[in-house]
Amino acid sequence: MSTLDILSEDEQFVVSTVRDFVDTEVKPVVQELEHSDTYPEALIEQMKRLGIFGLAVPEEFGGTPVSMPCYVLVTEELSRGWMSLAGAMGGHTVVAKLLLHFGTEEQKRRYLPKLATGEIRATMALTEPGGGSDLQAMRTSARRATDGYVVNGSKTWITNSRRSGLIALMCKTDPAASPAHKGISILLVEHGPGLTVSRDLPKLGYKGVESCELSFDDYRAPSDAVLGGAEGRGFAQMMKGLETGRLQVAARALGVGRAAFEDSLAYAQERETFGEPIWKHQSIGNHLADMATSLTAARQLTLYAAKEAEAGRRVDMEAGMAKLFASETAMTIALNAMRIHGGYGYSTEFDVERYFRDAPLMIVGEGTNEIQRGVIASQLVKRGGLDA
Repeated sequence: MSTLDILSEDEQFVVSTVRDFVDTEVKPVVQELEHSDTYPEALIEQMKRLGIFGLAVPEEFGGTPVSMPCYVLVTEELSRGWMSLAGAMGGHTVVAKLLLHFGTEEQKRRYLPKLATGEIRATMALTEPGGGSDLQAMRTSARRATDGYVVNGSKTWITNSRRSGLIALMCKTDPAASPAHKGISILLVEHGPGLTVSRDLPKLGYKGVESCELSFDDYRAPSDAVLGGAEGRGFAQMMKGLETGRLQVAARALGVGRAAFEDSLAYAQERETFGEPIWKHQSIGNHLADMATSLTAARQLTLYAAKEAEAGRRVDMEAGMAKLFASETAMTIALNAMRIHGGYGYSTEFDVERYFRDAPLMIVGEGTNEIQRGVIASQLVKRGGLDA
């Protein structure tokens, strides 16, 4: 059975359309764009026209909503072409879902129609230079003023932060709150005086899209900028949002792993040594078998978590498992793809070295895999083990 068989005909068409876009528009230009670290303006515009930025937005707000399994498979296809393209819509989708689930009616009407078309693109700002994965230790604060909030602090590793018109900013509206998470809120902020993109971070991979540091220096946000209209709910809101984010990162890993596998399978049939295709050599054949097996397992684990999320169930453990396993799988496949390609795997003329540079991001992004293991372990204890 094809993986797409789990989707409706309409959703199968969505995935197939994105697959064709990747094959005809992305693959011919990705190497040049990636090596020059060029922002893919033309590809982003095509993604807007395809409706990719509206996949989490209801029709009443102008979106083309799809199920979570469909979203996962669309993300995989984009990443198969270029992981950075999936990054350009990852945080955007999380913010759209945050607005949908927690936003006030006015916030939804203001932002969701423009998010659906990609006219406004969104990102989330969580990580701080000194905090890493410890979100409750954040120092960015939003102090109440007569006309709203005054924000001070800094964030780092914020994808798309130069080009995003909307930023879901995690900050402390009550620094004295105990426990700390009860003092955290999400502010919906836009670029303006007091908000500076202080620098672009140099990266091993994940080229094309920007990852930046943000500085807030007496930035003023209106009083209605708090997501949902009530302070102190931001930590729980973002933890729910990160379930989507981790599924998206798992799907990105699937795309990178699949691209590395497909390139390796093709190369192993074309390349000959000792008078026969190299796939017939046991060591190469074993690599291919292990790649395909682990990739299939990672996809099934990710789709299982996606189906649970679609059913409305809590999936912090399931999404964590998917992100953990899929990202480690992608890293292993990328390394073995280099082994199969030999010297060519180390050459910038082949795509394999890009997969090897992109794959580590999924291991450390959206909560490191060490954090995922902690989430999984605590949920196993809380739930009394795995469901039968």
